[in-house]
Amino acid sequence: MIKEEVKALWKLCFDDSEDFIEMYFRLRYNNETSIAIESGEEVIAALQMIPYPMTFCGKAIQTSYISGACTHPDYRGNGVMRELLSQAFVRMLRSDVAVSTLIPGEPWLFDYYARLGYAPVFGYSSREIPANKAPRTSSISVRSTVDYEQAVYLYLNKKMEKHPCCIQHTEADFKVILEDLALENNAVYIATRKEQVVGVAVAYQTGNELQLPALFTDTEEIENELLYKIQKMTGCKRLTVLTPPAHAAKLHLLGMARIIDIRRILQLYAAAYPSDEMNIELTDEQLSTNNGYYYLCSGKCMYNKERLPGTHLKLSIGELSEKILAPLQPYMSLMLD
Repeated sequence: MIKEEVKALWKLCFDDSEDFIEMYFRLRYNNETSIAIESGEEVIAALQMIPYPMTFCGKAIQTSYISGACTHPDYRGNGVMRELLSQAFVRMLRSDVAVSTLIPGEPWLFDYYARLGYAPVFGYSSREIPANKAPRTSSISVRSTVDYEQAVYLYLNKKMEKHPCCIQHTEADFKVILEDLALENNAVYIATRKEQVVGVAVAYQTGNELQLPALFTDTEEIENELLYKIQKMTGCKRLTVLTPPAHAAKLHLLGMARIIDIRRILQLYAAAYPSDEMNIELTDEQLSTNNGYYYLCSGKCMYNKERLPGTHLKLSIGELSEKILAPLQPYMSLMLD
């Protein structure tokens, strides 16, 4: 019953197609990762906490992506969503979630979520692909699909795991991505050589433009050939490739992150960067269990409820999230935002 009530609230709050909503609640929605606030028998606010693995400081940590956060119009402005997120943070901490992530649906929401401890740390770079000349050789075959193929997923997953701070996608999640592509006649383009996958591109088409939020190939030569053949197959004259942040390119802001499990994150960070020594006085207004003093020294993180002698850096949870995560240039893609 709660699923149908949350779906009805979604339809009221978001301008998504009926096909997308049905797909989302068939494949993505889960009662165990959903949380809602009710007034009487009516759901007035809801959100989903979708689990994603993430590479961080050489380890895999668990994250929780906030999806479908919405409040009934009659109850907005009364702190309902703030209360719901506070409840969600407690549940995340109990479930060993280290970091919460989200993509604000509107620019003004960056400030709203910042007040709840989120920091704008996820970004991406983009590059325009001109109409490519035909490759001198035709060494690869290119085809498109929206069907699940394990070899394609394994190739994509292997490439994404190489990024040191990146949201990863499970097999189940990749199948949801494929279903979403199929809804709008989009596709995954696969480059093969001697039946081996040597390149993968996920492409979304709008009119005569094609956006590629994921593009991985074994070599630059294969990339050029793959892009050329995608242009020929789609008839698109303009291709835009989205990539992890690049120092020489303009950075586009995308998403936010909030550290949930402070001790786990700081211990992993300290072990990865043993030369970074910090004394931190932390304030977390939503998760009081995080409040206290953290000492990073020689690859270890020590926590104390009482202040020890020495100078301390006073940080809110949002400031700490930005300080730790932003320099690592976190990346996320294919999030169905």
